[in-house]
Amino acid sequence: MTALVTGASSGIGRAMAIELAERGYNLILVARRRQRLFELKREITEKYDVKVRWFSSDLSKIEECKALFERVKHVTIDVLINCAGFGVFGAFDETDLDSELKMIDVNIKAVHILTKLFLCKFKARNKGYILNISSVAGFIAGPEFSSYYASKNYVLQLTKAIFEELRHSGSNVYIGAFCPGPVRTEFNEVSGVEFAVAGISDTYAAKYAIDHMFRRELIIVPTAAAKLIAAASRFVPEKIMLRATGMVQRSRKVRNGGKNV
Repeated sequence: MTALVTGASSGIGRAMAIELAERGYNLILVARRRQRLFELKREITEKYDVKVRWFSSDLSKIEECKALFERVKHVTIDVLINCAGFGVFGAFDETDLDSELKMIDVNIKAVHILTKLFLCKFKARNKGYILNISSVAGFIAGPEFSSYYASKNYVLQLTKAIFEELRHSGSNVYIGAFCPGPVRTEFNEVSGVEFAVAGISDTYAAKYAIDHMFRRELIIVPTAAAKLIAAASRFVPEKIMLRATGMVQRSRKVRNGGKNV
C-alpha cells in the first residue's frame, strides 16, 4: 500500500505521513523544502518498516503538478492526500496580490489538478482514497482572510460534487474533505498571524482525519467548535456570520504586519 502526501514537510501533512507510516503505508512525500523531506524520510524509515520516496516540487506551478503525476503514474498509489496550502491575512485591499495569486495556485489549482489526474487513475482501478484538506473556513466567508477562506470553499465544494459523481456512477473510489478549525502548525508563521483560540495538535488532526477517511465520511470535522461553525453556516443569517467571523479574525495577533512571509 502506498500513499502520496503533499505539503509533507510540516504541519498536518507531516503528521499524516507519520500516521500512515505507522499503519504500514509506503510513502511518497511532496513539498518544496528538500532538507525537511530528507529529514522526515530518515525519521520515518528509522522507526517504521516502510519505503519512502520524496520529491521537491513547487505546486504553485502547473507544470510541476503535472510533472509530479508523470513521475509517479507507474506506481500503484492507494491514497492521495492534498495537504499543501497556506494563507494570506489582511484586508483585501491591503494584501499583496502576488502572494494571493500564489496561494490560489497552491490551495486551488494544485488540488484541482492532482485530484483530477489521480481520480481518473483510481476510477480505472475502481479503488483508491482521496482526502482534500479544506478547513472549517470552507463553510463560510472570512473577512480579513477573504482569499484563504474562498480557496477552502472551492476545495470543499469541489470535493462534495465529485463525491456525488462517484456515488452516482457506482464507483468504489472515495473522496472526502477534512475541515478542521485551528491546528497548531507553521500556518500562523506563514500567514503572519496567531490564532485567536487554541488549536488542536497536528498529530490529533492527522489521526482523526485518516480514521474517518477510512470510514468513508464525506466531510470530516474534528472538534465540537468546528462542527458548531459548520452548522451555524446553514442557519445563522449571512450578515451576522460575516460580522462574527470578522470579529474573530480581527482579534488575531498580527505578525510581520499580517503579510505572507
